[in-house]
Amino acid sequence: MISEDTCRAEDAELHVRRTGEGPPLLVIAGGIGSADALRALSARLSAEYTVLCYDRRAHFRSTDRSEGSITVSRQADDARAVIEHFGYGKALVFGSSAGAQIGLALAARHPEVVDGLVAHEPPAVRLLPDADEWLAFAEAQTSWAAKGDVFQAFQGFIESIAGAGLPALKPVRLPNEAEWQTLFDRELTEIYHYLPDTHELRRNGLPIVLAAGVESRGYHHYRPAKKLALELGLPFVEMPGAHLAPQRDAAEFGAALCSLLNDFLS
Repeated sequence: MISEDTCRAEDAELHVRRTGEGPPLLVIAGGIGSADALRALSARLSAEYTVLCYDRRAHFRSTDRSEGSITVSRQADDARAVIEHFGYGKALVFGSSAGAQIGLALAARHPEVVDGLVAHEPPAVRLLPDADEWLAFAEAQTSWAAKGDVFQAFQGFIESIAGAGLPALKPVRLPNEAEWQTLFDRELTEIYHYLPDTHELRRNGLPIVLAAGVESRGYHHYRPAKKLALELGLPFVEMPGAHLAPQRDAAEFGAALCSLLNDFLS
């Protein structure tokens, strides 16, 4: 059974979807924030969980009345609103990429609503010795988009991601161009600058697994998960595939994810 609704958040209305039966599991999308991007994964997970997903504010069917940058902290507050909208006091949480950053912020800001978190390849680049390089990279993509060349920003962004792949030729029009513009204009630098609150995560002791794809080894989106796990004394797990495995390899990735989530409940 699938139900779709609108969840009120501060200065926003979030398009939300619930599917499946079982313990509640919030799924937070990365990229341009589309719940549909993880539809196949959600279908796999819904065999064992009640899956809650949503379009991030200002993307697709979700609105946003705020102005300026959209902080990771505000997005964490949105994630809490989605859990509470469906009447749950707590939920398991899975986030990938930007969604993993949001999940980590949720665990730090609102631990009372999190039963456990799997954070897959959070781009927490400030944990890395080459942080300045990656922060400058984010600024460069934002600058390209601000100049009106959102495809150049998109191309640079995608080329940095293991296993993402690019079309051989520049398309006539970038699909979902408005969504990419929003990512570059309002979110990307916030996501890259966000540093997980290690003090709070250590203090509240929530069960968290940091994860990265086996095919992402060596990339900037693999290394922060491992670094954060070591810093907090938390498990680090390699998952099937590369950065986009939750979208591209939903069956294999979903099976591995269910195994991790089931450990939280045992």
